[in-house]
Amino acid sequence: MADKVKHGLAPWSKGRGIRTVCVLTSGGDAPGMNAAIRAVVRAGIQEGFRMMGCRRGFRGLLHGDILELDAHSVSGQVQRGGTFLMTARSEEFNTPEGVQKAFDICRQFGIDALVVIGGDGSFRGALDLARMGLPVIGIPSTIDNDIGCSEYSIGFDTAVNTAMEAIDKLRDTATSHERCSCIEVMGRRTGYIALNVGVSCGAEVILIPEVEMNFEKDVEHRLLESRSKDRYHYVVVVAEGVGDTVEISNRIEKQTGIESRVTILGHVQRGGSPTTRDRVTASLMGARAIKSLLSCEYGRVVSHQRGRIITIEIEEALQMTKSISQDELSTAYKIAI
Repeated sequence: MADKVKHGLAPWSKGRGIRTVCVLTSGGDAPGMNAAIRAVVRAGIQEGFRMMGCRRGFRGLLHGDILELDAHSVSGQVQRGGTFLMTARSEEFNTPEGVQKAFDICRQFGIDALVVIGGDGSFRGALDLARMGLPVIGIPSTIDNDIGCSEYSIGFDTAVNTAMEAIDKLRDTATSHERCSCIEVMGRRTGYIALNVGVSCGAEVILIPEVEMNFEKDVEHRLLESRSKDRYHYVVVVAEGVGDTVEISNRIEKQTGIESRVTILGHVQRGGSPTTRDRVTASLMGARAIKSLLSCEYGRVVSHQRGRIITIEIEEALQMTKSISQDELSTAYKIAI
């Protein structure tokens, strides 16, 4: 990676042809972010752009923490989890004065366009800059897979596989001790991780925020029914947004007599080498971001829709919502939910 770029003196003005593109990662890290950065940089270089990277997200932008990137800078990154550009949150950027300062920094460094890799919060920051006239493109990346405008977000597949492997191992020890394992996975507002992991691991119970929990019916009855069929080990997958997993575990032990233990997977789900799906999706999305800039399609978010990589206007994208389908819920409920 090259040394820190000195402040550019060339003025930035709306309507000028794009020559310099900067990429940053914002919000929570996700496996595949590095693959997306790599694709943006290499596709940009192929099209003749000067490529830069901003470290530590919008906070770094406010401090001019900007580096010049070349093909060598992103070599060997596709298989690494996290983000080598790092990420951080910024309260200052969430103010009109902060947005103006960030815009001025872009002018000082000669940045003509910004590619933002992150979630809805990151896209709102990008929209603020777009309203000031800076061409921006967003790339959806979050392990929760809860970005409304895209059916798939970078990082989800890796997070699910990481959790699945951990739960498979926990089932081994639950079997040995004839216990119930209550396993908390990420998902404060959505249950995509819990639902997919629970189904793939054959969990006896899956608890997600989208479905109100009836403890007696959905947990106690199902576990006792399993025991009556000569099952002596159980897995309960809990999305963190459902409630206190320790309390749920204690209640299971008290009301069923089944010994129960809690495991909170936490940020281990964010780490690890990205799966093939995340590497490929990130690469396709990164290349699509550069194509959008070439086509003067500014102020848009790259989106995965029905197997295709497209772009959606950022304001429209932020208004879109999605939820777990009724078919998925019905199928999961028959199995474990």
